Amino acid sequence: MLGPRLLGVCILMWMLAWRWVPMGESAIGVNWGTLSFHKLKPSTVVDLLKDNKIPKVKVFEAEAHVLKALMGTGIQVIVGIPNQMLSLFTSSSAAADLWLRHNVSAYLGKGGADIRYIAVGNEPFLTSYNGQYQNLVMPAILNLQQSLVKANLAGFIKLVVPCNADAYESSLPSQGAFRPELTQIMAQLVQFLNSNGAPFVVNIYPFLSLYDNADFPQDYAFFEGTTHPVTDGNNVYTNAFDGNYDTLVAALSKLGYGQMPIVIGEIGWPSDGAIGANITAAKIFNQGLINHVVNNKGTPLRPDSPPVDIYLFSLLDEGAKTILPGGFERHWGIFSFDGQAKYPLNLGLGNKELKNAKNVPYLPSRWCVASPSSDAQNVANHMRIACSVADCTTLNYGGSCNEIGEKGNISYAFNSYYQLQMQDSRSCSFDGLGMITFRDPSVGDCRFLIGVTDKGSESSASQIRYQWLVILAFLII
Repeated sequence: MLGPRLLGVCILMWMLAWRWVPMGESAIGVNWGTLSFHKLKPSTVVDLLKDNKIPKVKVFEAEAHVLKALMGTGIQVIVGIPNQMLSLFTSSSAAADLWLRHNVSAYLGKGGADIRYIAVGNEPFLTSYNGQYQNLVMPAILNLQQSLVKANLAGFIKLVVPCNADAYESSLPSQGAFRPELTQIMAQLVQFLNSNGAPFVVNIYPFLSLYDNADFPQDYAFFEGTTHPVTDGNNVYTNAFDGNYDTLVAALSKLGYGQMPIVIGEIGWPSDGAIGANITAAKIFNQGLINHVVNNKGTPLRPDSPPVDIYLFSLLDEGAKTILPGGFERHWGIFSFDGQAKYPLNLGLGNKELKNAKNVPYLPSRWCVASPSSDAQNVANHMRIACSVADCTTLNYGGSCNEIGEKGNISYAFNSYYQLQMQDSRSCSFDGLGMITFRDPSVGDCRFLIGVTDKGSESSASQIRYQWLVILAFLII
């Protein structure tokens, strides 16, 4: 087994042979989340990435099956560390060493994964966390940086911290500033990023601005022009993205880092589950965004300097995500859970439209629906139970299945549960109120899904628990 120093030298020689530079040309990437009830095999997803010529991907945990599938593909990778692990890395440099060895170094080398960044936490400064992770970020980063140095990887893999746009605020873009309680931490963070040649990573969501504020001008969220432009001195903003981006530029400028490169870690538009979340809006927003970036259109404060990279959120729908923010959380994908494109989209990467996943192993073509004789009043409790386990967010007001009638709603709930249970006939009983049909009950845009037989990677929670246990076990020994 190679020691850390010898492994680092081998990796260094390989990188030099391939003339790998840390900061490549600008490109469109995607976020690959795995919180799904119906997971595709990582190899199937990687083939989907390759078929669509997507050169960059961000993953939220160091899932072994995912990283193994990415090895040898040449796809550039950002590997995430969940917020829950920050406290461990803050208190233990040995834990940081061990995590890096098992979750990064193990996948590098010739024919390995092209890991460029490690994302330390995910939106750890979010206001809804009430400062829970705020003071853990910098100590964790410093320990992880030392781990990279010891492994001879610090020159090639950079640490970043994906921040939500609520980390900064302003009434006008030119007056942007980080939240007062974050000013000192942000000064330390951007100094660290700058000294290590790393970008500032920010997540921007115009959809959430529209969803959370009834007074937000709808057309300002898109890139088609607006009747409500924002005038800021000599600059005029016609879309929320540019205004938000320049607010960050101004905030960085106040700290003395106005030219720091910026990466958009997450941005997108959901296609279902809420008012304003639909296929048409998602297509218009994402295509408008891509055209805006691919054409090297900067912003008023950075006219000649667009974002370094943009990672669309997201690649696939994640039906197991929390719906506390809203039902739309499970519908951000440009592809549905089974890797099928939701709408035509030109990513500017060579294909004029998205290509579907191939050879997806679906369950048989059968569905569970409400029996004709079932009484709607008697099935209410069964429907609630089904939806507490399976995903019924398309039934929400504004969702694609919201107008299929009471009987249709019951059938949709029953089928979602039935598919989740891998079409076990017992799961369609519902005390005799359900029945199995071989006729597709889908209506218009409301699609009754069929599950897949692929076995994907472990759940995020399982991965986090496993990583904790491995690290703690080694530390105790």
